[in-house]
Amino acid sequence: MSGAALGIEIIFVFFLALFILHRYGDFKKQHRLVIIATLLAWYLCFLIVFILPLDVSTTIYNRCKLAVNSSPPESSSSNNIIINGSYPTSAPRKHRCSKPWSYIPDGIMPIFWRVVYWTSQFLTWILLPFMQSYARSGGFSITGKIKTALIENAIYYGTYLLIFGAFLIYVAVNPNFNLQWNQLQTIGIAAANTWGLFLLVLLLGYGLVEIPRSHWNGAKRGYLLMKTYFKVAKLMTEKADAEENLEDIMEEVRKVNESIKYNHPLRKCVDTILKKCPTEYQERMGRNMDDYEDFDDRQNNYPSEKSLVKLHKQVIYSVQRHRRTQVQWRILLEQAFYLEDVAKNETSATRQFVHTFQFQESENRITRYFYTPTVEWYWECLLRPWFYRILAIVLATFSVIVVWSECTFFSTNPVLSLFAVFIQLAEKTYNYMCIEMACFLTIFFLSICVYSTVFRIRVFNYYYLASHHQTDAYSLLFSGMLFCRLTPPLCLNFLGLTHMDSSISHKNTQATAYTSIMGSMRVLSFIADGFYIYYPMLVVILCIATYFSLGTRCLNLLGFQQFMGDNEMTSDFIDEGKELIRREKRKRQRQEEGENRRREWKERYGNSREDSTRNRNVHPDQKESSFSETNASRPMSKYTRSNGRTERDRIELLQDAEPLDFNADSVSDDPLDHPLDSGRYQPGGRYLSMSRSRIFDDV
Repeated sequence: MSGAALGIEIIFVFFLALFILHRYGDFKKQHRLVIIATLLAWYLCFLIVFILPLDVSTTIYNRCKLAVNSSPPESSSSNNIIINGSYPTSAPRKHRCSKPWSYIPDGIMPIFWRVVYWTSQFLTWILLPFMQSYARSGGFSITGKIKTALIENAIYYGTYLLIFGAFLIYVAVNPNFNLQWNQLQTIGIAAANTWGLFLLVLLLGYGLVEIPRSHWNGAKRGYLLMKTYFKVAKLMTEKADAEENLEDIMEEVRKVNESIKYNHPLRKCVDTILKKCPTEYQERMGRNMDDYEDFDDRQNNYPSEKSLVKLHKQVIYSVQRHRRTQVQWRILLEQAFYLEDVAKNETSATRQFVHTFQFQESENRITRYFYTPTVEWYWECLLRPWFYRILAIVLATFSVIVVWSECTFFSTNPVLSLFAVFIQLAEKTYNYMCIEMACFLTIFFLSICVYSTVFRIRVFNYYYLASHHQTDAYSLLFSGMLFCRLTPPLCLNFLGLTHMDSSISHKNTQATAYTSIMGSMRVLSFIADGFYIYYPMLVVILCIATYFSLGTRCLNLLGFQQFMGDNEMTSDFIDEGKELIRREKRKRQRQEEGENRRREWKERYGNSREDSTRNRNVHPDQKESSFSETNASRPMSKYTRSNGRTERDRIELLQDAEPLDFNADSVSDDPLDHPLDSGRYQPGGRYLSMSRSRIFDDV
């Protein structure tokens, strides 16, 4: 098994990072370099988290071998000795130094950590910021995008180079300092870890409280439903704003497209912009384009290339935001419908889970075969709330242990850090399985608290990790940067909590291979002995602030509405979201009734000529103008006398196909009209007069 565990975890972590990235990124539409760079950043960070417990167990085994080789021969008088300044233990015997199942041979881990650490640092400080600027750029050529990225990063890194250059000049002039390359390398690592530790404590303080609380609230059905209503109201506002923004941008594109003709030097740039527009807008602009009209060189009202670059950037951003809000709207509706179904089924006497809409019951036949309505009722209405409560209690216990250990891990005599106590107890018996499990659970919980906060953070619309493949390239790259900057200080903090870091335990023992690449912190003793030890205590203040929702209250005061049960504005949003869900449910029910009628009609008159005529006129996928719909309905008048009820059903079906709702937004929420389902975008607003794909456009 020598090295086998390392290889297995390397493969497992790769597929884990690939699976999570697939949930947030879009492999088909996003650039391959963006996917590869983000995957590499996430993969390296996850590797550190999963491999570090193996490094700890291997280090403990090496300490055991060193203690056996340096201990005097066994005698009756030597019952207890002190090994390398550590706590008194009985002298280990040779048979007690058994090799752990996950033992990694000497010389592999130092090389492995150097490759992983320096690659991640190269990604987070050099490559990923450059790729961010490149992906955000609206240039029309590779050279233009590279130029924009270089200018933006030169401004960003100029400050760092200025500070570092001043430091080198000071060291070179001062004769009291004689820094070598290893010491400069240590200073650079310490500076990067210090920056990461600032952000780490902030994210950790939020996650330690919010994760247990979110699971505890997950057992409250009423709470989840009210919060979903609140999200629906907020998302509706964002969705309307995204549609309005897209219409404004498309209007600018239309003007540019009409002004720049086919033989203009900037026509290639306009064509590139048009390719990024939705398909419906491309077709309309293509119909209104006169390619045979030459441009006049004497006119001065043509846009410049710089303005086209800005417009290209705006088009990319607005289209991505519009698609994201549309997908999130559909997902949030399904979630709200399901939570309402759970609330209705809680009082069911038959103990059979009944869905409001039939298509929900036929999503996956294999799943429905095992996950029967009875099993679903017992899980959703009976077992799941208790499971979430128990999980919340376990997570809250872990959070309390972390907070206590963060405030006491600097105490070595007595040892107050509970994680250090667990590791030392397992080390006395050399139970490597317990050591690895304790290390893995500790660092995994810390990582979940930090990484989950990174996934929840939203900086307006510039950084937002949206699930279901709706995250843009900029946010993916930015998340990779955050992971690479947060993981090294997170691991150092974990080693400090378990007293595996010699700078914390103050013991002359063999250090882990991971801490060996960090170098000796004696060069910056005020950071190693001061900042690294006492700054994590601020996590207590941050946990208290998160518990009382001080950040949420501050955002509410600034105008950013957050979900708060005791707020009047929150109640207004909940009522608005409830009304939106009620309206969408009525629309969905009318669509489902129409589908049932069409299905019954097809089963009854599937072989008749009248059925084929009606299917051509009433098929939901066929979008015709009001003029063509009127002409198509005339031949059906001869069937009115013979089958009046069927004719009335057909008229009602046509009315249900596109219900008029003057309170709804201009863009149809019908799945058949959705751009991600059909590839065609149905705009509203100023473009309604140009549309030939909507019924009753004049209304």
